[in-house]
Order: sequence, then structure tokens, then C-alpha cells
Amino acid sequence: MVFNTKMIFAVLFLCFSATCVIAGDPTLEHEWKITYGTIAPLGVPQQGILINGQFPGPVINCTSNNNIVVNVFNQLDEPILLTWAGVQQRKNSWQDGTPGAMCPILPGKNYTYRFQVKDQIGTYFYFPTTALHRASGGIGMIKIHNRNLIPIPFDKPADEYAVLLGDWYNKGHKSLKNILDSGRSIGRPDGIQINGQSNKVGDANAKPLFTFEAGKTYRLRVCNVGLRLSVNFRIQGHTMKVVEMEGSHTVQNVYDSLDLHVGQCMSVLVTADQTPKDYYFVASSRFAQHPLSTVAVIRYANGNGPASPELPPPPPENTKGIAWSISQFRSFRWNLTSNAARPNPQGSYKYGKINITRTIKLVNTRSSSNGKLRFGINGVSHVDTETPLKLAEYYGVADKVFTYNLMKDEPQEGNKVEVAPNVVNGTYRNFVEIIFENLEKTIQTWHLDGFSFFAVAIEPGRWSPEKRKNYNLLDAVSRCTIQVYPNSWAAVMTTLDNAGMWNLRSEMRERAYLGQQLYLSVVSEARSLRDEYSLPETQQLCGIVEALPKPAPYT
Repeated sequence: MVFNTKMIFAVLFLCFSATCVIAGDPTLEHEWKITYGTIAPLGVPQQGILINGQFPGPVINCTSNNNIVVNVFNQLDEPILLTWAGVQQRKNSWQDGTPGAMCPILPGKNYTYRFQVKDQIGTYFYFPTTALHRASGGIGMIKIHNRNLIPIPFDKPADEYAVLLGDWYNKGHKSLKNILDSGRSIGRPDGIQINGQSNKVGDANAKPLFTFEAGKTYRLRVCNVGLRLSVNFRIQGHTMKVVEMEGSHTVQNVYDSLDLHVGQCMSVLVTADQTPKDYYFVASSRFAQHPLSTVAVIRYANGNGPASPELPPPPPENTKGIAWSISQFRSFRWNLTSNAARPNPQGSYKYGKINITRTIKLVNTRSSSNGKLRFGINGVSHVDTETPLKLAEYYGVADKVFTYNLMKDEPQEGNKVEVAPNVVNGTYRNFVEIIFENLEKTIQTWHLDGFSFFAVAIEPGRWSPEKRKNYNLLDAVSRCTIQVYPNSWAAVMTTLDNAGMWNLRSEMRERAYLGQQLYLSVVSEARSLRDEYSLPETQQLCGIVEALPKPAPYT
């Protein structure tokens, strides 16, 4: 059964537990049932994770400042959590959906998420953070529109479409988890899917991904929801104009093809200006030893003729391909004169003139512990705890669950890896620089919950302070993911202005599951509702805090 979304316009002052919302902000209510069901993204039937019988799951279609209520019924045989990647959960990491912030929803139970998409627009997606559930589904798109009073920097498109693409494994999430638990890698994916389907050139049974009308312009919101591989996408005979990335309006450059790394999202405008017939939407792997690709059909209304078997070529690979991809990254620029969620132009925030108060340099590693594969950051390989880190901190029993700052701001010498919860203190409202250095031969993608950051630089080689002269301190895109190429580094800057327990993770689920993640604890010493919401009355409790008296709420 599919449950319709209901919009309720608040008449009075609404309080979501400790999360208070001013009257007038609309509320969107969803009721989701998470179940198993048969899916076949690569043509091989397998057990998938469905939401209301759907894969991909329902789209959350909302507007800036809307209140979102999602009542999730877990009908699986395992605990599950959903995260809303890119939604910043202002003052509200209680709803972030990561194992470090929340107790999982147990089988046969339900939990109601309540959060506001405060001062945000853009393209994001949700997915399960527990075990390897993302490998079997439970994913869907989040579209946050501008309020009507805020102009957007392009004409309203005729329609817009969600495109969730990425690599896929024919093994289910349980089999993949068992492989990782045994100390081995899950290896390379079996193929690439687009909205739960894959097709070959010339497949007469391919259903159209969507339909264009000649002469009209469409917005495609595209996210890479895979587990491992960067993907390049392109449309036969059509160019794409990039207009938005993860909540930022961009300078509107036109591209023949675009690289999209794991966990990343963007919006492109495509004009149906070709002869009315079918055309292929092409998605192919990047920087993979064994290239993978798939196609989907874009159909013109009243068109006549199949798509041509001649596909647009992919970008170069290897060293030339990395240089090509870095060059494309540098072409993405913040639109300084455009509004985002607020009336003031994006460029009114002069991030390049803020003094850096802390530099954190993170080096990802692949190693082993007790003969089993582990991934880590600066010598620490994270493990989740029975008591969520945020709950332990709030209840004042953090010392019984984890140790702060095991990981240092600089990588340590040697190959020793400590397997332990990885929690780093962050000073509230400090402006920090984070350097990601990748000494491995595979590309990395990183995501930070709770914040957006300015992606100021990507370069080959090693980072040093002298590299700051190459930073883009004017119009770097504000976003929540960043890729790091092999033997390269990336730099981002952000203000830690959102109190909570926030996950910084590899978007490669194998690596995150085996330790390549950390939690950033940002605490406001004021313990004030101005800075952070108190523990919601309806919050699930687990671990050692379950029997403890609740602390006094913030005031």
C-alpha cells in the first residue's frame, strides 16, 4: 500500500517534542512501511528493501522551511535507520539517522522522524545507515524547492525528474555484510542501475525513463547512490546545463557529460531541441579496472524512431581522466548573485575572509586488524557502539562509551590502527579547514552531516600550508560531499555553527562500515535551546542510558 503525503498548514504554535516550529510553516506527513520484496535492477531477481512497496522509495518533495514528519514502520528482520543526507538538521542531530546519533528502529517497531528543512534548498537523498542495507535499497530522493517569494536563477522548467543511479551488486545486503565481517572486501560491483533498472543498447523492451516534449526544458535531479564507483552520465544528442549542487545555485555552465561521485547530487537543465525520437541516457563507471555501463531511454512525445546505437563517448580514463575530472570540478562555481533559500545573494557570505581557527588533516588508510580488513582515518578505525554516542554524551556517561580525540588532527607515523569509536571534539562556531589526503590508488568520496562546506581546492600530490595560495576563496561551491582522487588531496572550509553529533564518513559503504568514518561532537556550553534542541520526548533509548533518569532539558 502506498500512503499519500498530507500537507497540514499549522494554525497554532506547533511543537515537535523539543523541536518547536513557528506557525505557518507547512508540515508534510509521510507514513512508510519498510519491507522486503523482489527487485531486479540488473535483471537478476533478488531480495530488495522497499518503502511502501517501491524501489527506489518515495520522493520527499518539499519546500524550504517545511516541517517533515516520516513515521517509519520497520517490517524487516533487522534493525534499521534512515539518514537524510544533505539535510542539515539544524540544532537537531537527534533526527540525523546515524548510529552515532540515534537508536535503530527494531524489527516490528516504528519511529517517527520530525525535522525541518530549515533555510535549505537543493537535491539530496535518503538511505539506510545500518549494516549494508543501502546495497539492497531503502533509498529515495529529497527535493527541496525555493519558497515562492525567493526567485530562482533560471526559468521554471516544464517538469523535473529524479534520477538515482549508481553501481549495484547482485548479492544482497546480508551476503555482502557477511563478506565484510569475515575480513574480506566485497569486490567490484556487477553493474550500474538507473532508477532501479538497467538496459542494453537496442533493448526493445526498455521502458522510457521519462518523456520530453519538443522545445521544452526539463530539470533532472541526479544523485549517485551507489556503494563504490564514480559515474559519468551524458545524454545522446543533448547538452546539460548545471544549475544546482547539493543546495547551491551554480554558475550555469554547459557540459556534454558530467562526473558524479558516490553520494553526490546535482541538477541539470536539458532542452528537448533534437529531432523527436528516442535518445539514450548513458551512465558509465569512472576510474574502474573493469568498466561498467548502462543506458536508459528518453522518449520524445509523438517521436518516431529508436535511439541510435552510437553512444556519446565517455571521458578519458587513467591519468588523463583524473586531470579531465579535476578540471571539471574547478569549472563548478558558486553563483554569487543568485539567491538560495534566503533572499540575500549567496555571494554575500565572504567565507574567504574568515580566519581559520583549526586545521584537521585526514588521511584514509587500508590495513588489517587481527587478520581482517579495516579502513581508518589517521590511525583510528571507527566502530559503532550499542549506546549511540550522542545519547551517551547527553546523559553524561560518554566516558563509559568512548574516548574523545583518539584521532589527532594530523596523521601519525606508522601503520598501527586502533579499532574504537572515533569521536572528535569541535569547538562551537569555529571556522575550520579540513584537508582530505588520499595516498591510495582508488578515488574517495567524503560526506559531512550537519553542515555544508566550501570545496576550495582539489590537486594531485601532497598537501602543505603553501597550497593555500591555490584555494578558491571567492566562489567555491558550498556543498556536503567532496571527492579525492588517487594520490591527491582536497580542502574544504566550514563553520561549526550547528551543535550536535555529526557523522563525517566515506561514502563508499564498504569503507564506512569497516571504519572510515568519525563523529564530530559540536557542543554549545550554554546548553541553550537557542543552540540545540533537547532530547525529544519520543526519542528511542537503548544501551546504558535506557534505565537512566533523563537529564534536565535545555532552556
